[in-house]
Amino acid sequence: MANANKQAAEQISDARPRTILVSGGTGFVGRALIKQLLAAGHKVIVLTRDPDKANVLFNGAVRSIRNITQLASEEAVDAIVSLAGASIAGGWWTARRQTLLVDSRVNTITALQSWLARATHKPAVWIQASAIGYYGVRPASEALDEHSAAGQGFASRLCQRVEEAVAPIASGVRLVTLRIGLVFDANGGALPQLVLPFRLGVGGRMGSGQQIISWIHLDDLLRIIERALGDHTVVGTYNAVAPDAVAQADFARAVGRQLRRPVWLPVPALLLRSALGELAQLFVDGQRVLPTRLQTAGFAFRYGTLDAALAAALAG
Repeated sequence: MANANKQAAEQISDARPRTILVSGGTGFVGRALIKQLLAAGHKVIVLTRDPDKANVLFNGAVRSIRNITQLASEEAVDAIVSLAGASIAGGWWTARRQTLLVDSRVNTITALQSWLARATHKPAVWIQASAIGYYGVRPASEALDEHSAAGQGFASRLCQRVEEAVAPIASGVRLVTLRIGLVFDANGGALPQLVLPFRLGVGGRMGSGQQIISWIHLDDLLRIIERALGDHTVVGTYNAVAPDAVAQADFARAVGRQLRRPVWLPVPALLLRSALGELAQLFVDGQRVLPTRLQTAGFAFRYGTLDAALAAALAG
């Protein structure tokens, strides 16, 4: 993992030093991205609800602001990376929780848009995090690329709201929207929780096991962001997923092989739906998402197969 992080930092350093504004910088992906940006010599401004936390996380190496009004209109920002949003897996999707999930994303985008409208030096690129939830729950046999229609349900509506909010981009600013799959890494995200039952010897498939998991290793996601920052031909919407989408039962078997643990205790979908409500769709439903535009653009995944990603993320 250390080697992979070093390589990613070296790749980011290939671009000229920039001033990059990151929202959501204290989250799982944001922390990793900012550390690599700093290692590559970039200046980072973090828009965050908790500037003190950001200063501690990054050893005072970033400028942390609580409100976009703290950023003057004449300040030169070369790129925006918008990752902000409350965790979608942070609790039941009650009406109150749904409002929080929408507002934590859309309000931040709206604030950034307001600064962009008055900025005298427009950034070259805005990279916006969305998610494959945009496609809703789909049959395992249906392959989805960037031209596929939006789906149904709250997760899809949330992603659509995000993409609608960022769409009225200022003239001359290149917009890159990343529909991100389940992000795998040893140090955060969903993977540690997903593999915990296997480590305890009680792992198994969830639900029918036929639902599809579309995932990406954190290092590859950071490399996609790095390319989007520096490559002017990268524009529009991209599915940020590995090409090896797998059925949940196959995922369970792969984790069992990697950890040398048994795979024997299935978790019924009805139990998860009863316990988690609509949130359960993150575990017992899915969609087969393809990284068509990335592959057409020649992006080479470092972790293109599930076995390779798990070996890297679960090593040791």
